[in-house]
Amino acid sequence: MEINVTVNGTVYQREVEPRLLLVHFLRDELRLTGTHWGCDTSNCGTCVVWLDEVPVKSCTVLAVMADGHRVRTVEGLADGAGLDPVQEGFRQCHGLQCGFCTPGMMMTARWLLDNNPDPSEEDIREAVSGQLCRCTGYENIVRSVRWAAEHEAAQEEVQA
Repeated sequence: MEINVTVNGTVYQREVEPRLLLVHFLRDELRLTGTHWGCDTSNCGTCVVWLDEVPVKSCTVLAVMADGHRVRTVEGLADGAGLDPVQEGFRQCHGLQCGFCTPGMMMTARWLLDNNPDPSEEDIREAVSGQLCRCTGYENIVRSVRWAAEHEAAQEEVQA
């Protein structure tokens, strides 16, 4: 089947197998390997991307379901001039160790901050509750998202 998908602002037209998962389309067809492929059963959340501004586990979405839609991956977080505050927060607060869950965590964190600019620790833990991290115990991830929230708020005050 032929699909047209806008990924991180670029339109891609490809012929794909109807059963091809979005995670494989992104990684194998487009070479956007920032999206990790973990459990293949939607349990780990490492494959989270946005489909029309909503986080989805790309291991449970067919590529053909993205036809005519927008996809945002971890490669689309930075604006070219610098890291997204979520990425910077993970760097500053050691929100990653092995890095396997990091892309999915960052995509969920970005969505959370876009919808709740001042989330509580409980809000953050609930947002990432569908994702597994085997290394950090979540404490540094929560701290990273709070760092991003606080720095975005401070940056907005400076610009106002």
